[in-house]
Amino acid sequence: MPTANVKAIAESSKDKLKTAIVELEKFLNGHALPQLTNEESSEESIAVHAGLLSDLRHLLVFSEVAYEKLGAILRRPNFDLELAERTLYEVYHHCVNAFFYPKNEGYSEDGRYAYTGQDAIRFRAKPVRAVRDVVLNISRVYEELRDDLSYYESEYLTQRRMLGQSK
Repeated sequence: MPTANVKAIAESSKDKLKTAIVELEKFLNGHALPQLTNEESSEESIAVHAGLLSDLRHLLVFSEVAYEKLGAILRRPNFDLELAERTLYEVYHHCVNAFFYPKNEGYSEDGRYAYTGQDAIRFRAKPVRAVRDVVLNISRVYEELRDDLSYYESEYLTQRRMLGQSK
């Protein structure tokens, strides 16, 4: 891929990650499990909310690391194309996949809704409004990142294998 395209995608991805990071930090700094559940909450509801918080914390860390890596790459006087492509690959496989395939499966994407204008995110159990809002808000960012970086899902690795390199 031409250097100008990779640099533009890196800049765009960095900006999108920053948007998600701000949203996640605001939410995670302002909410804890006791605030999201109450004494009448079922064990399942508590477990779902605990899992959602855990997944969002992991997502925040992955996103911050990727944001910092992209920032370092973009600040260098000579743009390192190979490092940028590897980092974009990591953004796709760590950040985008962490969002769409959360470990605790508190939500999932239902592709049938993606083209209807409805939210494609479906929660395993009804979350409190704050959790629902933050997940749906950042879903737009990670959908855009997935679309922008879809090349890195398979083509990047295929290209590296053909050149006899590992990721």
